[in-house]
Amino acid sequence: MLSYLTIPVTAFQQNCSLVWDEQTRQAAVIDPGGDLDRFMAQVERLGLKLDQIWLTHAHIDHAGGTGELARRENLPIIGPHPGDQFWIDALPQQSVMFGFPRAEAFSPTRWLHEGDTVSIGSYTLQVRHCPGHTPGHVVFYSPDLKRAFVGDVLFAGSIGRTDFPQGNFDQLIDSIRSKLWPLGDDTVFIPGHGPESTFGRERRSNPFVADA
Repeated sequence: MLSYLTIPVTAFQQNCSLVWDEQTRQAAVIDPGGDLDRFMAQVERLGLKLDQIWLTHAHIDHAGGTGELARRENLPIIGPHPGDQFWIDALPQQSVMFGFPRAEAFSPTRWLHEGDTVSIGSYTLQVRHCPGHTPGHVVFYSPDLKRAFVGDVLFAGSIGRTDFPQGNFDQLIDSIRSKLWPLGDDTVFIPGHGPESTFGRERRSNPFVADA
């Protein structure tokens, strides 16, 4: 069975998620924005072997702890899409701007593109490139769990901001409707901030992307 645990980190309460194979105990961490000791304590409590870092995008609250964690635990960094290279390069400046502990720039071990997959233990998740909030934003979808880890593309009742450099509102709306809705109304999504929801609920009631 594939399991996950969401742990809010940083002053921005960013939803960092641990995803693991129950049988092998192999785990990946999605968006380690900071507070590394907080989620590493959960890794230890659950008896997991942390194998990989997966990134949806490279804003400071999602990627700020990545360089240190990769170096400390000797982990590969998977993602995001190359469109976010400039955000990775700017992580030290982002940390100063937003009052975060100094973040390290890094080079991903592997960039991700539309149609790629990532694997943990015996499970495979699909990658969707969903630009708009950032140009290199990706989403991780598990057909086994019917869960999507969507970063800052979509929230319960809202959508990601597009007023940052290279944000694009029309592109974000298209990403949601063309890349997320086809995953099914019953799919539960884990956003970058706030509570979980389903794509069906957002299609009915989200003021930015509801079908009506």
